[in-house]
Amino acid sequence: MSRKATRWIFGLFFLLAIAGPSAFAQEPKAPTLDAAKRQAIVDEIASLLNKNYIFAETAKKMEEKIRDRLKNGDYDKLSGAPEFAQAVSRDLGEVSKDKHLGFAFAPEMAADIRRLRSRNADEMKAAREKELNAARRDNFGFRKVEQLPGNIGYLDFRVFQSPDQAGATAVAAMNFLAYCDAIIVDLRQNGGGDPAQIQLISSYFFAEPAHLNDLYYRAEDTTENYWTMPYVPGPKPVGADLYILTSAGTFSGAEEFSYNMKNLKRATVIGETTGGGAHPTDAMIVQENFILRVPVGRAINPVSKTNWEGTGVTPDIPVPAGQAFDRAYAMAVDKLAAKATDPQTKAEFEWILVGLKAKANPPRVDEKTLTSYAGVYGERKVMFENGALYYQRTGPKYRLVPLTMTLFALDGLDSFRLEFVVRDGQAVELIGLYDTGDRQPSPRTK
Repeated sequence: MSRKATRWIFGLFFLLAIAGPSAFAQEPKAPTLDAAKRQAIVDEIASLLNKNYIFAETAKKMEEKIRDRLKNGDYDKLSGAPEFAQAVSRDLGEVSKDKHLGFAFAPEMAADIRRLRSRNADEMKAAREKELNAARRDNFGFRKVEQLPGNIGYLDFRVFQSPDQAGATAVAAMNFLAYCDAIIVDLRQNGGGDPAQIQLISSYFFAEPAHLNDLYYRAEDTTENYWTMPYVPGPKPVGADLYILTSAGTFSGAEEFSYNMKNLKRATVIGETTGGGAHPTDAMIVQENFILRVPVGRAINPVSKTNWEGTGVTPDIPVPAGQAFDRAYAMAVDKLAAKATDPQTKAEFEWILVGLKAKANPPRVDEKTLTSYAGVYGERKVMFENGALYYQRTGPKYRLVPLTMTLFALDGLDSFRLEFVVRDGQAVELIGLYDTGDRQPSPRTK
């Protein structure tokens, strides 16, 4: 079976893998194991580890550990298959310290793998079509792409689907963002996926060839090199500032994208330290009813010469995941504002920053002050109702949201704000502010 197919099978066990060995279901009517069966299991585990596990010396040490335990009789009282598997898994973990490696009694999972491996061409075609239809309904994981005020792009997608299926959607998203001055890529709910899709999306952010990552596989003693692609459809936003949002749930391929961009100094990573999964892992059947999870390869970053396995990707700006977007957006606007030379563009960025600062630290305007603002200002009327101010001119009525003690946004209308001019504790004028820079003063009607 191909390596890609094996990776797909491992996807069935992904949540179990990161939860730990005990997450495998202990099914009823588990068989008891005699000494010969325990010996056969240990022999097969040792053979698989020595052939496939990414670190040969560690594989040998794990073999020595479980053989010593078996020889010393430490497993003799563990005649039940689940209990024996858990003990072996703990011993393997104590030696390897590898969160991806595990061993469990899981006959149903083993049967599923056998069924997958034995499918004929028609069954494979039907399964692929079913998977493709499900991926299409999910839009291949792409949830949102938009242009935010300030010409800042935002992209939220949840999986790196294979580009032979999802490539057109990825290209469409990247072309939409092509002329943005900054781009925020949200990977806070992305669990990884196909390295080829990582390669495709990454290629849009580099004008010159860039070495992204390598994947080494021990059994074949081969290394797959991943560079940016020489051509991608559409223009590239190579001059755009790039921000990547992460959470503790960001995993595997999403971590690779973040790690690559961070080490190449192409992006600022904002959020939480990621999950820490860098090793491609296969699920292998042992003695018919047991599953051994074996990390068979490892990522090798060309800059750091290592990867994020077990440690995760540390953000440049550590903040709780829920605050990452606001922090990134504010940083993007602030940086672009500092570079802007056109007065109108500077005013646009300042408009955005005022709103972001108020969102981060909402001002508290007391009721006495609010009631003092209520009144008639020419054609404009401000009313105090139910603890809040409302504004009306000739059309609908809007609730006012304080941005500062005297500046208010209109709930539901982003392009217009109101500022009260106060003298000697009394509001004497109301200025209508537009995001174009226009100002319309309205003296208070006595």
